[in-house]
Amino acid sequence: MTRESIVSSLADILNEVADVEPSDVAYEKTLAELDVDSLAMIEIIVSIEKVFSISLPDDELKSLRTVGDIVDKVESQLGAAA
Repeated sequence: MTRESIVSSLADILNEVADVEPSDVAYEKTLAELDVDSLAMIEIIVSIEKVFSISLPDDELKSLRTVGDIVDKVESQLGAAA
């Protein structure tokens, strides 16, 4: 899966869960800039795990501050699963 397809899928998830416009989703954007609160973040993580068939360790979730952080984590989990 390419980085672009991960970002695209993430944009869809952010739009569905937190009403973030897909055009606003950029690698360097922080979740705070996208008005993603902690409750929405839980739903986003659950959706990411379902969509990508991965598991994100709870202890690593606090380090996810930007769209890029999430993309990098998904990418590394997908690589680990391969």
